[in-house]
Amino acid sequence: MTMSVAAESTALNEGRVSIGTTTFRRANLALFCAGFVTFVTLYDVQPLLPLFSREFNVPPAMGSLPLSISTAAMAIAMLLAGTLSETLGRKPVMAVSLFLTSLLACLTLFSHSFSTLLALRLAQGVVLAGVPSVAMAYLGEEMDARSIGAAMGLYISGNAVGGMIGRIGSALLCDYLPWHAAIGIIGLFSLLLSLVFLKSLPPSASFRPRPFQARYLFTSLQQHLRDPGLLCLYGLAFLGMGGFVTLYNYIGFRLLAPPYGLGQSQVSLIFLVYLLGSFSSGVIGRLIHRFGRGPMIRLTLATMFAGTLLTLATPLPLIVAGVGIFTCGFFGAHAIASSWVGRRARSAKAQASSLYLFFYYLGSSVSGTVGGLFWVHLGWPGVAAMIGLLVLLAFLVSALLLRLPVME
Repeated sequence: MTMSVAAESTALNEGRVSIGTTTFRRANLALFCAGFVTFVTLYDVQPLLPLFSREFNVPPAMGSLPLSISTAAMAIAMLLAGTLSETLGRKPVMAVSLFLTSLLACLTLFSHSFSTLLALRLAQGVVLAGVPSVAMAYLGEEMDARSIGAAMGLYISGNAVGGMIGRIGSALLCDYLPWHAAIGIIGLFSLLLSLVFLKSLPPSASFRPRPFQARYLFTSLQQHLRDPGLLCLYGLAFLGMGGFVTLYNYIGFRLLAPPYGLGQSQVSLIFLVYLLGSFSSGVIGRLIHRFGRGPMIRLTLATMFAGTLLTLATPLPLIVAGVGIFTCGFFGAHAIASSWVGRRARSAKAQASSLYLFFYYLGSSVSGTVGGLFWVHLGWPGVAAMIGLLVLLAFLVSALLLRLPVME
């Protein structure tokens, strides 16, 4: 899609970036890199959870802590990160976060104990908080109404690709290197992409800084928690991400065990279905304007439920298909709900996004760990039942959301 120079100038003069402009492309390249670095450094440990359980002699639920502790720390720190970005600016906060998480991943090269690994992962979770909620606020402020769905879809595509590369890359590298060396190499690559982000992201045009006030942080969070629509969106974030991380945390344990007995690198190839998630988030972002959020959120949740059922099959191709279908549904639902937050919140958009992601990663931490208990005691049918219940609850929450008055 192209746009004349006059039209581009008009869009920018109005303070909003329109799809098809040079500024739109630069912003999306930068935020694609930001999403990539965030998720490649956050999720590079996920396929290694069975390895941690074996190497450090801990049960699966505890072996999931290198991931769960990061997402929990990120969830809490994001409540402050959004407010800091109101004072320091969106781009500086995101840039510092990207460089610090990359450096911490590099430092993992010198980690040789479970406690040291957990400490580094805790620190990574804290610094990573400066990207997701601030990126969503940046898009909500800078993009016009017609472009925000597509822009959010492209940003989430970067999340999906980063998550996929992190998971597959770390597992493949572990065939030739110790796990801490594999994560260190990913950190070096992330540093390069952080430089691309710094160079590419246009300065904020619609952002207006405000002095830091602790009271403002609490009053703005309280304001959003009183909005029934935002509460429903936060519930969707908690339930959807909880089911998604639980599936990916324990599908590796299932495929490493009999009757499949796959190797670590073979199991990691299942993360190639993240490409489908990247594709679906971009497509759904565009379909929102054609069919509306209501029908699309129902479709994506139904897709997640169908994928969960399919993973109960025994043949390996059907399991992989089920994971792929679930992934498409999840990324579509996330694209809808996350862009909906930016449209629903009337003020303090960074705090609204921070709360969305707080519940998003809280769901990841809680369900991702609890899923280990279901795996130990009930096997994959128990894990699938837990995921299915989370999706059904998400259906109920979406039904409540769609009954509320539209605030656009």
